[in-house]
Parts: sequence; structure tokens; C-alpha cells
Amino acid sequence: MWALVAIVSVSATVLATPAQVKNRRLERNQTIARALEAAGLDGDTVSGVQGALADAGFDFKRARPGDQLRLVFHEGQLSLLDYRRSALTEWQVRREGGRYAGRRREAERERRVDVVELVVESSVWDAAVAAGERPGIAVTLSDVFAWDIDFYRDVQKGDRMRAVVEKVVSKGRVIDYGQVLAASYAGASVGTKKTFRFTLPDGTTSYFAEDGTSARKTFLKSPLKFAPVTSGFGGRFHPIINQFGQHNGVDYGTPTGTPVWAASDGTVTKAGWDEGGGNMVCLQHAMHFETCYLHLSKIHVHVGERVAQKHVIGASGSTGLSTGPHLHYGMKRGGRWVNPQSQNFPRADPLPASLLPAFEVATRALRAQLEPAGATAFGSR
Repeated sequence: MWALVAIVSVSATVLATPAQVKNRRLERNQTIARALEAAGLDGDTVSGVQGALADAGFDFKRARPGDQLRLVFHEGQLSLLDYRRSALTEWQVRREGGRYAGRRREAERERRVDVVELVVESSVWDAAVAAGERPGIAVTLSDVFAWDIDFYRDVQKGDRMRAVVEKVVSKGRVIDYGQVLAASYAGASVGTKKTFRFTLPDGTTSYFAEDGTSARKTFLKSPLKFAPVTSGFGGRFHPIINQFGQHNGVDYGTPTGTPVWAASDGTVTKAGWDEGGGNMVCLQHAMHFETCYLHLSKIHVHVGERVAQKHVIGASGSTGLSTGPHLHYGMKRGGRWVNPQSQNFPRADPLPASLLPAFEVATRALRAQLEPAGATAFGSR
């Protein structure tokens, strides 16, 4: 009897041997194979894990710095790997019968519509955090108001935003934002703007004001979502060549790699190296307008390509004659450089009169949601 008890005790001790867990993040310029080797896996195990990931549809080219790896070892051998790219998507590799098998796991999620209200104290980003929202809502709203509001120049303390927006929720936590169904901005410098998402009979969607006027203009206020102006249009002392001259554009201070939008629909006329301008893209637009984007770190278009407004044509950088990461944005009208910040661009076509009744019905509930319950202060400034 005592011998039997001793055997059971020993077996229980073996079974209770704790697993060893290693948590890693993919480092800059590090491949998954290198990360696995750094975690202590031998060559055969690394090959087995990578094969299992490939079988599960994993795209190794999309691996990015910051991706999370969780490795679980039993008795010195890898038994489980969790590879997480985001809160929604992860891959899992398990050791099964002497080999590794992988599968992709999608987190359960739901979409729900909610009302978000932000009050600016310092920035829209900080306002989102103060309201208990993910900072990404600031980027989402900047897209909606991109034709009317420069979210660096125009935003002032006390400005208010209210939006009816889709939220992507997983395990009770907001992990992303979907479409903005309606939004209102009340600001000291821009006044009150209201916009509503509406689907046209041909299936396309766009944003319109309460009276059916298009929210879309022929040109964006800025080719970047968030960036401060570091040098305006006009005469200035050049920091590199040490001469006073005309600055034929606007400089935006922004980190290398920031996506750069096409300010309007157009055709690519230049896409390549331009000495002082570094990597440069120029677009020809309607009404004899031309825009140029200088000092890019990457170019995503080619000459002759047609691009739509808000198409990402490249990434900001510091190529050419540049003292640091920024975007130089220039605009010509009729062949002459003009200040892009002083232009008054027309709006796109409004809703036809025949669609106004349907628009009013579709947005009636949204209009009510843009008005805060029991308050009249919003939009009264």
C-alpha cells in the first residue's frame, strides 16, 4: 500500500511539472525564424513551426515589429506557440503527434453603433483619451472632416465633436472603429459642421450636410491627417543653402513613413528623384491645378497613373535638401505657384432634389443623436 502511494506521488510530481512560458515581440528587421532561434528553438523546430504557420495561411511578408509571440515549453520542448498580430487576429501552432500543426484564430467580435462626444482641451487625440475612447477615433473623425478642417491648424481649446459611429467590440472591449454614420463639429475657427453618411442608388457612399450639400470638396485642406505647419508659403531664409528666397509651398512636420494623401483626383506626372526635392510626386488636376509632394521616403505611384482623392501616393521622409522628416506640399494654378492654404475650392455636386426626401428619412434618427440629451451648448458657439 505504501509503495503504491509512493508511485502515485511521484507520478503526480511529474505531471505537475510547470510549463515554461516565454513572451517575445518581433524586433525591427528581425525575421520570425530569428525570433524563434533567439527564444531557444533549434533548427528543426523552427522549420516545423514555420511550416505549420505557412499551412495555416500565414503571410510572412506581413510580419511587423511589435507582433507578439508566446511560446510554451514542456520538458524543454515547444508545445504551443501563439503569434498575435492584433487584438483580432492570431495564429496558433501546437505539437500534435510528433509534428506541429497551425491554425488561424479569429477573435469573436461584434459591431455596435454608439455616440461619441469629445471636448478639446489640448488636442483631438487627448480629447479621445479623456472621453475613454481609443485614440484611433481621432483619426477616424479627421477622415470625415478632411475637406473642411485641418486638425492641426483649426482645432482650438473648447471645440466639441459628437459622432454616431460603429464600434468593433471583442470580449467587451472596443478594438477598432468602423464607419462614421454622422458627425458634428463645433469650433471657434471653423464654426459648426454637420455631416451624414448616405448611400446613393448606385451603391456608392459619401457624406452630405443637412441640406444635401456635398461634404466633399475638390481639394483636401491638407494632404496629411495630422501634421503641424513648420514653414509657410512665401519668403523665408533657407536653412541649408543659407539664402533668402521664395518658399513655393507649405512644410508639414511629420515623422518618416507618414502616409501622404493625393489632395484631389488627378494624374501622376512625376514620380521619382528630384535633387533638392528628393523623392517627389506631382499630380495634374482639373481646373489647371498641379500639386507636388517632396522629400518622400517612399513612392507608391507611377507616371501616368490615375489616382483618386485620399489615395496614398507615398510616405513622408527627409530625402533631398532636408533638415529633418517633413513633407513639402506645393501647388500650382495655371502654371504659377500659389499658397494652398489660401485657396477656396468648390464642393462636389450636391444630392439631386429627387433624393432629398430619402436622405431626410435616412438621416432623421441620426440628426437627433447628434443633439446631446438635455443640453443646448453643443454647436451654440
